[in-house]
Amino acid sequence: MTSQRKLVALSAALLLGAGIAGAALAQTDHSTHDMSGMAMSNGAETPAAKGYMKAMDTMHQAMGSVEYTGDPDIDFARGMIPHHQAAIDMAKVQLEYGKDPEIRKLSEDIIKAQEGEIKQLNEWLAAHPAK
Repeated sequence: MTSQRKLVALSAALLLGAGIAGAALAQTDHSTHDMSGMAMSNGAETPAAKGYMKAMDTMHQAMGSVEYTGDPDIDFARGMIPHHQAAIDMAKVQLEYGKDPEIRKLSEDIIKAQEGEIKQLNEWLAAHPAK
């Protein structure tokens, strides 16, 4: 399998996993999730780790304030937007601090894909208001 095919397969697997995880996370109360009290290794003190934790904390806060309607389609779309934004934020941190060319390319691809999906979700929500 070529590197390009591996990258595409990995990207697809990550996006699928993110979608499944996002749907599960969307059903959870995230308003009390705060990673600041967790025991962290010395690696957690790096600017990159702090950036990743900030992105996840922001996502948990945003997902915890989603107004659920009872409509699974609307609720999914509303929950996925902050989840996708966290992926974008984490990819930007990786681009700022990371060096591996393959992971940098994956981060760039994630940003492009997730921005497009956020746009699609927002457009869908605008066309399908909650009743």
